Amino acid sequence: MSNLKTTSDSSRYMSIIKSALRGDEYDLTSINLRKAVVLLAIPMVLELALESVFAVVDIFFVNKLGTHATSVVGLTESVITIVYSVGIGLSAAATAMVARRVGEKDIEGASHAGAQAILLALAASVVIGIPGFVFADRILNLMGAEPEAIKMGTNYARIMLTCNAPIILLFLINGIFRGAGNASIAMKSLWIGNIFNIILDPLLIFGFAFIPAFGVEGAAIATTTGRTIGVLYQLYHLWRSSGLLHIKARHFKPDLSVIRGIIGIASPATFQFIIASASWIFLASMVAEYGSAASAGYQTAIRLIVFFILPAWGMSNAAATLVGQNLGAQLPERAEESVKITARYNVIFMTAVTLIFLFFARPLVSFFIPAGETEQIRYAVLALQIISSGYIFYGISMVVTQAFNGAGDTTTPTWVYFFGFWLFQIPFAWLLHRYSGIGVKGVFWAVPIAETLMAIAVFFLFRTGKWKVVKV
Repeated sequence: MSNLKTTSDSSRYMSIIKSALRGDEYDLTSINLRKAVVLLAIPMVLELALESVFAVVDIFFVNKLGTHATSVVGLTESVITIVYSVGIGLSAAATAMVARRVGEKDIEGASHAGAQAILLALAASVVIGIPGFVFADRILNLMGAEPEAIKMGTNYARIMLTCNAPIILLFLINGIFRGAGNASIAMKSLWIGNIFNIILDPLLIFGFAFIPAFGVEGAAIATTTGRTIGVLYQLYHLWRSSGLLHIKARHFKPDLSVIRGIIGIASPATFQFIIASASWIFLASMVAEYGSAASAGYQTAIRLIVFFILPAWGMSNAAATLVGQNLGAQLPERAEESVKITARYNVIFMTAVTLIFLFFARPLVSFFIPAGETEQIRYAVLALQIISSGYIFYGISMVVTQAFNGAGDTTTPTWVYFFGFWLFQIPFAWLLHRYSGIGVKGVFWAVPIAETLMAIAVFFLFRTGKWKVVKV
């Protein structure tokens, strides 16, 4: 009898997994909440795991070009996080607005909101791209890159900063699909983009047959091309979708009332992630003072950290969609319960990641860094082990933050981030860096301490329940 039950349970779980990967559509305001979390979380986790693959693949091949190349790619990535912030901020607004309209059964309004968000994304990419093209070398210098690294990597930085539209659009349009509850399309767009990036990276960096070797610039071209192809796949499905959303040309007619609503949600959400991103830039510049080996080791560690954190953000995105749709359906208690379930799952995941980093940091790092770079390996291992010590709290914080964002209350977590990152983490890291006597370890320790305090703060604010009455 127990064997039959086990077989039945296994079949049921496999059926849910297959349904999640296919992108089957459900009414997320009525089905079992645990099933809803799993249906959303599986493709969302895979989506952001694949987003992190862009960074890991690049660093794998670029490490073979030497320490200067690794350092400049990492420093550029630190600046590119500002672009990510804009994309994630707009994505948060699109998810909140589309999910709320879907919960209200207003599919035309959801499609219209998605199109208006795309217009804003294109405008933002131009504003970022022009200064990125003009000041690429100065940005690297400001970040503390060594002269040889600047010489080698200016064109890499210029390509990545100027061609930022695919980054922003990839985040944004996936946010639109997530808000509609179709996380499978978002996942598949990252699959396609990554396949092209993995193929093109070695070909364009090192050359092959008739393809010239572009060096570190090849990584930028490969990544940009892969993301662009992913965006084209997204746009095709938005235009030709057989699912909930049907975005057509009429939806792109500027609608100031909707645009103001999106900006009202996206502005604090964008600042929310810019605040976090800027803190990483300051930390990266502090680490760079210890030399290229320290900077390259830290940047390799950050790529690995991002590789494991982004799937956790994917799981957190499930909470954003469920909160938005259930608030739209006037089911606030169901929205709250979805957050609690998602948080429990995320804590389990982040606990596993913490154990991996604590006990297997050196093998992980050694896979990406040549064996002869002993100093770079040492710094990378230190960063991984110290920063990961706060992951369990970070897992809770991510889910609760995304719950606020999904409700359209992007202001509350933004203030938490402002106080946590800029008024605590950066000054604390600088004090430890300058006066503690523990050197670069002080910069690393500031991260888990700040993340723990922010998790406690955002959880307390969530318990007040004010996010349940936000209008979108």
